[in-house]
Amino acid sequence: MKSLEVGLKDEFGILPLCSAWCPCRARAQFSRSDWLATKAGSYKYAQITSFAPFVPLHLQVVRALSKVAKQALLAPACGCQPLTVAIRNISFSPRQVTSGSDASFHSVSFSETDHPKVLITGGLGQLGVGLAKLLRKRFGKNNVILSDIRKPPSNVFHSGPFIYSDILDYKNLREIVVNNRITWLVHYSALLSAVGESNVALARAVNITGLHNILDIAAEHGLRLFVPSTIGAFGPTSPRNPTPDLCVQRPRTIYGVSKVHAELMGEYYHHRYGLDFRCLRYPGIISADSQPGGGTTDYAVQIFHDGVKTGKFECNLKPDTRLPMMYIDDCLRATLEVMEAPAETLSMRTYNINAMSFTPEELANEVQKQLPDLQVTYEIDSVRQAIADSWPMNFDDSNARNDWGWKHDYDLPELVQTMLNFIGSDSRIAQAN
Repeated sequence: MKSLEVGLKDEFGILPLCSAWCPCRARAQFSRSDWLATKAGSYKYAQITSFAPFVPLHLQVVRALSKVAKQALLAPACGCQPLTVAIRNISFSPRQVTSGSDASFHSVSFSETDHPKVLITGGLGQLGVGLAKLLRKRFGKNNVILSDIRKPPSNVFHSGPFIYSDILDYKNLREIVVNNRITWLVHYSALLSAVGESNVALARAVNITGLHNILDIAAEHGLRLFVPSTIGAFGPTSPRNPTPDLCVQRPRTIYGVSKVHAELMGEYYHHRYGLDFRCLRYPGIISADSQPGGGTTDYAVQIFHDGVKTGKFECNLKPDTRLPMMYIDDCLRATLEVMEAPAETLSMRTYNINAMSFTPEELANEVQKQLPDLQVTYEIDSVRQAIADSWPMNFDDSNARNDWGWKHDYDLPELVQTMLNFIGSDSRIAQAN
């Protein structure tokens, strides 16, 4: 039979149908709804060389398109014009799939469960394991999947679902989202400030290219997406004490630049494609159960480990360098709260959150109340000091507190006591072993 070139264009939300598919051409043995189903499955131009019946792909978006197409079959059998069907209200990824035979692009319809199905990228970093633990308590162990490119420790592997995921591999990410029916995506994969400055090319790939993959997949599959931002998203021209949600942002690190990019891209996808994007600007996060990972605020974690193990601590920032900080439990709870907040309560998509603000000297004095023999010296790292000097001294998080009820639990004395209890307990157990 005569072959026919047909195509699907979704870039501007318009679906053009070839006039050769007019209803009066009865020789076609399958309907326009089937044609739509085939094209929505491949997202590319294809050549149909046979009119033999076939089974259409069962994608959620196809069901919506098919309903519209079936109505078109009722049109007059003569004098038909090319049909244009508006599909702006149907969720599509801004990225087009390049292969109609992509095995990862398949699914079946399913009803929403009571709990979200969560994927956490970069899950073996400072925050991922803790957030997975919190979310599993809330939503169930099997509803939260931790992922990373590294081999997980035994305790993490056995604590719940873990999967290999490379955010630079678009197909791999799509397969994970589709095969596991993900509804929430928490994107923690990133190179931090000091590490990023030592390898800008890698930071650009992970923090920017990886983000683009995440945004496209989240938009394509209608996910609720959380991407953290940071105090590093501000620069030396930003107001520093306090720093509001909306102000000049001119960071001078690749980490900060990539986070401003993430904020703006996420908000753009929200307005352009309806993506449910949510973002918090984290202050420096202090955690007892993970080692420092190359961030400028890591001194506030290292002092506890060194103080307990050696009684000596060398700080790489000046003693009067003031930065906003937060204990990890507050950070994780804030993340869950903003993800659960009703959309109508959110006056913006990117919020500051804060708990306390202190200097290395103030932290050392508080620690020495518990460890009076702790010796603190200062060996300034010029790169990290320059970064810290460009960051906020204090965050204004009044919008988060007003919109969705954010409130921190840990101030400096509670932070120090909690950290020493945790690390001291681990140290005594290690010595006993």
